[in-house]
Amino acid sequence: MEGDAHASHWHRQVSLLSQEEIDAFRAEGADVYPGAFGENLAVQGIPLKVLPVGTRLQCGSVLLEVTQIGKDCHSHCTIYYQMGKCIMPSNGIFARVLQEGEISVRDTIQVLPETGKEPFRAAVITLSDKGAAGEREDKSDPLAEKLLTEAGYEV
Repeated sequence: MEGDAHASHWHRQVSLLSQEEIDAFRAEGADVYPGAFGENLAVQGIPLKVLPVGTRLQCGSVLLEVTQIGKDCHSHCTIYYQMGKCIMPSNGIFARVLQEGEISVRDTIQVLPETGKEPFRAAVITLSDKGAAGEREDKSDPLAEKLLTEAGYEV
């Protein structure tokens, strides 16, 4: 999402929450609306929280890939303090953008069928006392990412 705090190169570029979950929470007495939880998209008709990681969602030219279901809530939000709970940590999902484009209100979003041809995934984690202390530049992380990408991995 252009200009969003999560708009960098990582796995939580877009947050989604089910409109049905928002409506159910409102029925419990919460004064909430789409966007109140910080979600980028409120989606109707798709049970988001049960989609497996790796699921692809298509909305016009936009292609998203589900990367995380739920999240840890480190510091509770205003909704939590008003209601004693919040639905975003257990019902929200996150995705990364595979194909950019524009999404408008009332656009149709669909779950794409699995292709079975997804690349292997890898993560690079570097642990270095000297790197953490700023005594040495980390050159291994970029090299490992390059080698894995060249070998066909999604890093």
